[in-house]
Amino acid sequence: MPEGPEIRRAADKLEQAVAGKPLTYVWFAFPELKPFETALTGERVERLETRGKALLTHFSNGLTLYSHNQLYGVWRVVKAGETPQTTRSLRVRLETEDAAVLLYSASDIVMLDADGVAGHAFLQRVGPDVLDMTLTVDDVKARLLSPRFRRRQFSGLLLDQAFLAGLGNYLRVEILWQAQLAPRHKAAELTEPQLDALAGACLTIPRLSYQTRGLVNENKHHGALFRFEVFHRAGKRCRRCGELIEKTTLSSRPFYWCPGCQK
Repeated sequence: MPEGPEIRRAADKLEQAVAGKPLTYVWFAFPELKPFETALTGERVERLETRGKALLTHFSNGLTLYSHNQLYGVWRVVKAGETPQTTRSLRVRLETEDAAVLLYSASDIVMLDADGVAGHAFLQRVGPDVLDMTLTVDDVKARLLSPRFRRRQFSGLLLDQAFLAGLGNYLRVEILWQAQLAPRHKAAELTEPQLDALAGACLTIPRLSYQTRGLVNENKHHGALFRFEVFHRAGKRCRRCGELIEKTTLSSRPFYWCPGCQK
């Protein structure tokens, strides 16, 4: 499943294609959304906001389209009037004079006003987004030490969108490697330097992945290029300590770590 950096990059592409331009054609597959086709025609997409793996498309008339891709949803950008050949089910089409953005296969789609956004169950449940540049290391550290999260093992905590929205399995693996922590640990057990390292990694790893557009270099590190240090590297040498990277399953997801330097 795509994680926060991939969702934000998808939102960037959609925004570049249609934001600020009048919508010439709007189509929804679901009957409950049909009344909004006329209401949105002639309006503009003002911006696209990500909340972890959810996407909020904000329109100039104050409405917001909430969508969550879950396992199978995918957005595509095409030329205006173009309809790609695909076996996927089209759910949403937003078209301007130049381009169209298409949402396929997603089922969690709803139109909201401002009060609806504020009261939406998923949006109320998720924590701050790791790609929100106003979020600081101190903010993350405070969440780690809060009564709600301080006794949660990291193996599950770093997959919980209520802790930080946008984290997922490959980010969980890389964050714990960067902080040199084993997945069984809890924030309540850490020293101050360990807390600082973990809180910092929770922000730097996903932001680096986003900024480098997910480019991974397995052979040689060039500047700020993002690369996997442990994810999908079972049986290979840890580039920090030389031990063999191992693989197991934690919280029903594959987990990779270095037993030599993740204590």
